[in-house]
Amino acid sequence: MTPEEKLAELGLTLPEVVAPLAAYVPAVRSGDYIYTSGQVPMVDGKLAQTGKVGAEVSLEEARDLARICALNALAAVKSQIGDLSKIKRIVKVVVFVASTPDFTAQPQVGNGASELLRDVLGDLGVHARSAVGVSVLPLDAPVEVELIAEV
Repeated sequence: MTPEEKLAELGLTLPEVVAPLAAYVPAVRSGDYIYTSGQVPMVDGKLAQTGKVGAEVSLEEARDLARICALNALAAVKSQIGDLSKIKRIVKVVVFVASTPDFTAQPQVGNGASELLRDVLGDLGVHARSAVGVSVLPLDAPVEVELIAEV
């Protein structure tokens, strides 16, 4: 089953590539690797939710937002290679969580992205990861995800 077929089986659609918010591109290919810019949870050109995780945004909502970010990152990868079947491996994922000072479940937020990548790509989607708490993200997004894919 192709990654696109797996997305459909999961009831998901790969979105259009999110337009950059500033002077950068959504993804860059260098040799056998695709590096995505940080992807915030944009849906149809709008931020799905704003606020801090641990205050206005619950852990469960943040996990769902990380999943949206991962879908946006896959769209950015596909824009460079044309077909997600060309992915050899997701190598690294970095998850930024705009959270309150007492919130310490950043790894659980990151699972939203990691589990999606695993579900869509199987073993090729299992990766190394960092999940970092930050004070603020662009547009007051609760979560941002970037990844490196080997192709």
